[in-house]
Amino acid sequence: MPVKKVLIIGAGIAGIAAAIRLAIKGYQVDVFEANDYPGGKLSEFEQDGFRFDAGPSLFTMPQYVDELFILAGKNPKDYFNYQQLDIVCRYFYEDGTILSAYANEERFATEVNLHIGEPVMSVKNYLKNSANIYSITNHVFLERSLHRLKTYLHWDTVRSVFRFPQIDAFRTMHKANQGFFKDKRLTQFYDRYATYNGSNPYTAPATLNVIPHLEQHYGAYFPDGGMYSIVNSLVKLAESLGVIFHYNSPVDEIILEKQSAKAIKVKGELIPADSIVSNMDVWFTYNRLLRQHPHLFPKKILRQERSSSALIFYWGINKQFAQLNLHNIFFSNDYKTEFDYIWQQKDIYHDPTIYLNISSKYKSDDARQGCENWFTMINVPANTGQDWDSLINTARQNILSKLSYILNEDVSPLIVSESILDPRSIESKTSSYQGSLYGTSSNSQFAAFLRHANRSSAIKNLYFCGGSVHPGGGIPLCLLSAKIVSDLV
Repeated sequence: MPVKKVLIIGAGIAGIAAAIRLAIKGYQVDVFEANDYPGGKLSEFEQDGFRFDAGPSLFTMPQYVDELFILAGKNPKDYFNYQQLDIVCRYFYEDGTILSAYANEERFATEVNLHIGEPVMSVKNYLKNSANIYSITNHVFLERSLHRLKTYLHWDTVRSVFRFPQIDAFRTMHKANQGFFKDKRLTQFYDRYATYNGSNPYTAPATLNVIPHLEQHYGAYFPDGGMYSIVNSLVKLAESLGVIFHYNSPVDEIILEKQSAKAIKVKGELIPADSIVSNMDVWFTYNRLLRQHPHLFPKKILRQERSSSALIFYWGINKQFAQLNLHNIFFSNDYKTEFDYIWQQKDIYHDPTIYLNISSKYKSDDARQGCENWFTMINVPANTGQDWDSLINTARQNILSKLSYILNEDVSPLIVSESILDPRSIESKTSSYQGSLYGTSSNSQFAAFLRHANRSSAIKNLYFCGGSVHPGGGIPLCLLSAKIVSDLV
């Protein structure tokens, strides 16, 4: 019996993971990547003596990475290592409050009580609710396709359906968080988790309050070698299983025969396959690779609201700041207005919440001696034609002003190296429509259930993985999408 061939479009983290799983199952797998490097958004670059992880910087649920090595009969430690963070993130408020989010629940609850005044039990009850939502949604929503009858025949699915009211789908995240806490600073703390999938806590369902459980219960980690070591280790594993990566090889078209995916066209050459998996943003998969077949487009899905994007300044800083951690958040003083600017005005608020990642805190050679590498990010709207050059200049000034005020030192003269990533370059480098980081937003009650399926309902042998399809964006969910796809294929 001949070996079946699967072609994967895109070497993002989901495409690599899908390649590994399918190779383990005995398929011949080739991956075609437009860039000259793997990883998609999970990339890196070096400049002026500084190394930066260019994309995702928070690593949670490492078991999903380890699982790929274990499935292949390998010891994960031979390929990939990481350390758990004692402090997940440090939070800075405009009123001078500084909150360290300890990984240990008891210690964190005590920290909140000490600095914010909320009772320890308020935090514990909140995290218990977050864990409950996870127990209801995990096996049904995260680990299986929502678009197969088989999913609904599992007993744990039936149990979850009966517990559906407990996932809090009919309140917003913000409204639910207000109900748990009296202090607006802690409400803001938990509202922030909406940004983990590019959504708005004032409209997104409280079901997303599952996210704190993933971070608090399972912990956050720093990979040895930085975030890009995840990509390097998985590519090495994939190649050891016979997966072939083709770089500088953008796919021009998916070839159909009688509504069945039969081949891809790369540099004028037709490459046949038994199955095709697209790790490209679903919007571009249809509008670029299937442009000859608009009657097969899932038009309603492709019109869904996109997630937010990001504006990132990569700064080499000629100083080390002892009060900063690996992950740091500098909160806006008016969170509601910040999100109104992003979602209603498609603009950037003058007082944005700033995320600052400094990998040199854990990997000293990521920066010059005595320096730090600052990954400085704010959430911004998706690209719909704004004057980004003007927005970037203004945002840069506002970010520097805010950081200088809170850190009590003028940051501007400390910058010795700079690079910028904005929604336009995110779109061009990663084929993410409008530069959205997570595909569609989750700003409505059932948006998460309306994401594009992992298998086309109109085109046979065509599958999808990655952040723009079920179950969503972020490294853990992209890895789970690969798991779902490998089961479907």
